[in-house]
Amino acid sequence: MSNWSERAQQIESFKVMDLLSRANELKEQGRDIISMGAGEPDFSTPPLVAKAGIDAIVAGETKYTPSTGIPALQQAIAHFYLQRYQLTIAPERIVITSGASAGLLMVFSLLTDANDNFLLADPGYPCNKQFLRVIEAKAKNIAVSKEDNFQLTAKHIDLAWDKDTAGVLIASPANPTGTMLTKEQLSSLSASVRAKQGYLVVDELYHGLTYEEDAHSVLEVDDDAFVINSFSKYFGMTGWRLGWVVAPKGAVSSLERLAQNLFISPSTIAQHAALAAFHPQTLLELERRRWEFKARRDLLVAGLEELGFKIEAQPQGAFYLYVNASRFTDDSYTFCWQLLEDDGIVVTPGIDFGTNQSNQFIRFSYTTSITDIKRVLRRLSIRLDQPLHLE
Repeated sequence: MSNWSERAQQIESFKVMDLLSRANELKEQGRDIISMGAGEPDFSTPPLVAKAGIDAIVAGETKYTPSTGIPALQQAIAHFYLQRYQLTIAPERIVITSGASAGLLMVFSLLTDANDNFLLADPGYPCNKQFLRVIEAKAKNIAVSKEDNFQLTAKHIDLAWDKDTAGVLIASPANPTGTMLTKEQLSSLSASVRAKQGYLVVDELYHGLTYEEDAHSVLEVDDDAFVINSFSKYFGMTGWRLGWVVAPKGAVSSLERLAQNLFISPSTIAQHAALAAFHPQTLLELERRRWEFKARRDLLVAGLEELGFKIEAQPQGAFYLYVNASRFTDDSYTFCWQLLEDDGIVVTPGIDFGTNQSNQFIRFSYTTSITDIKRVLRRLSIRLDQPLHLE
């Protein structure tokens, strides 16, 4: 049919998912495919978390919960903020969501009316603009570069803000670049948005996955900001579809109404499982995984730079490298398909993350083993006819 809503027809595909679909076809044909495309940790859910989920099912914890989540999980997250950031957050300000995606959809629904716009960095996570499109608001994408560490600045906000701007979304660490904002930068951005009487929303999904220094939460400098977080990345619970929003107290009742109507409640089983995510034994395992990610990052950075790719901003967190491949192609989308079909490598083309020089960039996800990263580097060495020295 051709009469689907204009809204639905304008939602763009996630290009890496098309590549992953083709990769699965090739695997079924017996091809050896190595994926560095999806933003999903290869580690399984931590054992205590998985056991807590099973125990919840056995105990009959399978009914609806309050729309904002079970109080025990709200309290556990509040305690986590106290331990990790020395921040005292009232548990009732924490809204448990069906993944960070639900959190973003609810927050954007709360903060924008039709035709309002939100300022977003380009490159940035591709689904953000789609959430805005669904609710008839707009993304105003701002080109960022290596000079800005691929992050929005107060100057960007001052230049781009207009009468229809409702607020700003930033991410630290960011997808696809892995770059972070300092506490001073967060404070500057907050002051700029506050001066314009707008809203500041901060994606903190990759907190915990940082490698030189810990990430600062925007709540350290702005208690009125909206924070989006998830159990998917650091906690390794992607398929459980569970996240949270830390919201100003005055926004919670409105978010609750949205949650009631859109989602009823988050997954009961996932919430009970997530209580074990904060167990000391689980946190020790997650820290071990973090240092494994660092080792992968360091290997991949060294290997790609040796092959002639340019990494214009060193990733400080998350598990991505956003790589300038202009030495080898002026069409990274086609290049990514060639790497898949000819070399059995899945990586993500820059076009997934915006229009800002996207034909030059590729994202590598180091969510696979050291062994497979070395295999990818060797395959690239052969394709590009570039020397490579790996230990």
